[in-house]
Amino acid sequence: MKLRDIAHSRTGDKGNISNISVIAFDAKLYPLLLSEVTAERVKTLFKDIVQGEVVRYELPNISALNFVMDQALGGGVTRSLALDAHGKSLSSALLDLEITGRIGDTDEAP
Repeated sequence: MKLRDIAHSRTGDKGNISNISVIAFDAKLYPLLLSEVTAERVKTLFKDIVQGEVVRYELPNISALNFVMDQALGGGVTRSLALDAHGKSLSSALLDLEITGRIGDTDEAP
């Protein structure tokens, strides 16, 4: 299944930093997000875009993850020649991530 089947996403930017929030549709899905959507997988997915570090922040109270990607926007909105200088389409790209686990596969409580 795709990440978009279990979560929705929002993207923001500040300078050359992009952040993507991934929010589970249901709190029961949050453990699956934790196990499947790692900083390493996000970095690999965006390897051609993100030149810096990817840090994952966990927000269990709202069943969400926030990824902060440094050096991700080609120098920032005022310097980039990219068509999507704000990186708004990155959330759609992340939602195409393939999820191999199944709901209920983790031992963590939602």
